[in-house]
Amino acid sequence: MDLANRTAIVTGGAVGIGRAIVLELVKRGANVVVNYHSSAAAAETLISDVAVLGGHAFALQADVSVFAEAKKLVDFAIETFGGLDILVNNAGVVADNLLLRMTEEQFDKVVDTDLKGVWNMCRHSLKPILRSTQGRIVNVSSVSGILGNPGQTNYSAAKAGVIGLSKALAREVASRGVTVNVVAPGFIDTAMTASMTPEAVAKWQDQIPLKRIGAPEDIAKAVAFLVSADASYITGHTLAVDGGIVM
Repeated sequence: MDLANRTAIVTGGAVGIGRAIVLELVKRGANVVVNYHSSAAAAETLISDVAVLGGHAFALQADVSVFAEAKKLVDFAIETFGGLDILVNNAGVVADNLLLRMTEEQFDKVVDTDLKGVWNMCRHSLKPILRSTQGRIVNVSSVSGILGNPGQTNYSAAKAGVIGLSKALAREVASRGVTVNVVAPGFIDTAMTASMTPEAVAKWQDQIPLKRIGAPEDIAKAVAFLVSADASYITGHTLAVDGGIVM
């Protein structure tokens, strides 16, 4: 229980990768505030699953792309658990299109959530995390932010921005013992990939050196390591959990 008595916020925590991260942190002893935007039913189910594990978690709806709502989420965590030690920025959206067909609204929607949302949450969380004896921030990017991906100029730009933001923030807070790192998932088995055709999935899988699609739990375990005491000498790092795509 290496995260016992520590409090975490996981944005986009109700489904997919976020859900796996919440469960992994709870299993390691953390108290967790689960943020969701529209997945209320899934959030309620997750809170029930946490209770079965004997853990402590509460769900709160908030749109992290809105500055004031991000603050509401941080305030709730502090009021509920008395402090904040860990922030995991996982909330994200996609609105894929070729650049010539992409609308301004599609670009803004993705950048506002996937990049500005990360900045909003870091901005409001930083003071309480600096007061923690083991402050940790993990921002979830993507291999699309490293390699680029056709049809994702908005998403790739936002996820690359998350990496740059994280490196800059890591330098700002390193002297206080707070670490800031990035996990960049590759092709992961989530609802997003489930909507793809079997042919498209097979094409992606063939590009993965390990020849398998990743599971949400693969990402969750990487996040749990980076927020643990075992990773206290790692900061400003981007860990690609991708089966070797960016190797």
